[in-house]
Amino acid sequence: MAINLQKTNSLMVSRILKRNKKISQINVTPMVDVMLVLLVIFMITAPLLKVGVPVNLPKTKAQALPEDQAPLAITINKDEKIFLQETEIGLENLIPRLIAISANKSDTKIFIRADKILSYGKVIEIMGMINSAGFTKIALVTDFPKPKLKPKLKKNK
Repeated sequence: MAINLQKTNSLMVSRILKRNKKISQINVTPMVDVMLVLLVIFMITAPLLKVGVPVNLPKTKAQALPEDQAPLAITINKDEKIFLQETEIGLENLIPRLIAISANKSDTKIFIRADKILSYGKVIEIMGMINSAGFTKIALVTDFPKPKLKPKLKKNK
């Protein structure tokens, strides 16, 4: 009887130890689920973050300029409508609005985005108006060409 009692006591002790045993492995499944949900959210919202007026920009191989302050953006679409930032504005109101926004600082950066279908003369006319108003830091915005992929050659053995 004493042997049987010792056996049941040892079984109870082992069961208690198994119940209170801590898990030594980390369950990463919930973390993976959260990361996948975040990935899907960012993949959906990233294309929506592009703001502005749709313009077909010309391509160039020049490097982007470093920015230290946010520039003003003037956009001219293919219908020759002028936008200051994202607001449509008439040509006659462009210079007074630029002066008001820049607080009469002539060193304000102004980026001009013009559709490539526009004539060079129209873009230069607007650039000249801005320059004659005293703004000296005017730049044209272009689009970078997509890199051409080189075909992989198969090695003959």
